[in-house]
Amino acid sequence: MRLFIAINLSKEAKDYLWQLKEEFRGVGKVKFTPKKNYHLTLKFIGEVSEDRLESIKQRLSKVYFDKFGVSLHQLGHFNHKVLWVNLNPRDKILELAKRIDGELTEFPNDYSFNNHLTLAKIKYLDNKERFEERLGTKIKPLEFRITSFELMKSELSKDGPKYTVLETYYLI
Repeated sequence: MRLFIAINLSKEAKDYLWQLKEEFRGVGKVKFTPKKNYHLTLKFIGEVSEDRLESIKQRLSKVYFDKFGVSLHQLGHFNHKVLWVNLNPRDKILELAKRIDGELTEFPNDYSFNNHLTLAKIKYLDNKERFEERLGTKIKPLEFRITSFELMKSELSKDGPKYTVLETYYLI
């Protein structure tokens, strides 16, 4: 099974981000992430056999971290291929990701942690200047509390990924 660890967003944040996609209509061929799939990945584990699941769950239950507030911050992109929004404060999110990494050292990430939520995958842009202009859209600094993180299963299909929460870990 394919696993990752994520922070799920508040309903209010998901609703706002879903409306924000309207700013990017007509910029090219863009596939928007379904609203129900919005999340911030803290750690991608990858393919894991079923017999390792309980050990992963047990080690994640040892991650103690205080609840904290975040806010939507700014829009960005990765090489005009992925449209994203990030959260503030970055340091709290990074510290939580490091604590999770510390419990799951046998699953190293081959990239540095990047605090972002994928809003859309971009096949191509008709007008990069218009896209860049829309990236300047002022994000409403919508605030919400992070009270948990989840161990998620991802099942890939031709219709896109399907995410299932396997376990929720509450912050203190």
